[in-house]
Amino acid sequence: MDILALCKKYNLRLTEPRVVILKVLMESEDHPDAVELHRQAIKIEPSISLATVYRTLKLLREKGVLAKHSFGDGPSRFEPASQEHHDHLINVETGDIIEFRSDEIEQLQEEIARKHGFSIVSHRLEIYVKPLKKAGSRKQCSNR
Repeated sequence: MDILALCKKYNLRLTEPRVVILKVLMESEDHPDAVELHRQAIKIEPSISLATVYRTLKLLREKGVLAKHSFGDGPSRFEPASQEHHDHLINVETGDIIEFRSDEIEQLQEEIARKHGFSIVSHRLEIYVKPLKKAGSRKQCSNR
């Protein structure tokens, strides 16, 4: 969806800072936080303040345009809410976030909920990970 259509759909005024922030969000390949969004936005429009970024993020969340994630102790991160359901692997060493979808996990969650007499209304799966140690990657001690 383009920026103009997005603003029109949610009755958002089309201000220059808002357009820049939306552009950065839509072109982002990860889950940026407000500071990273600001860092990218000021490359396009240097007059955008961090406060403007926070206000815009709040408005976009209220309109249902953005999803907010709080991964561990880090800052809140954002992604478009219109994406298909997916889960996240969060690398605790680098902070990288990997999106994935598993039909087996989805089916198992449904079975567990049903077994306990429930149907799932909503859910979120975050798996905190660290890279596996590769065999032979230990430093060798020298006896010299």
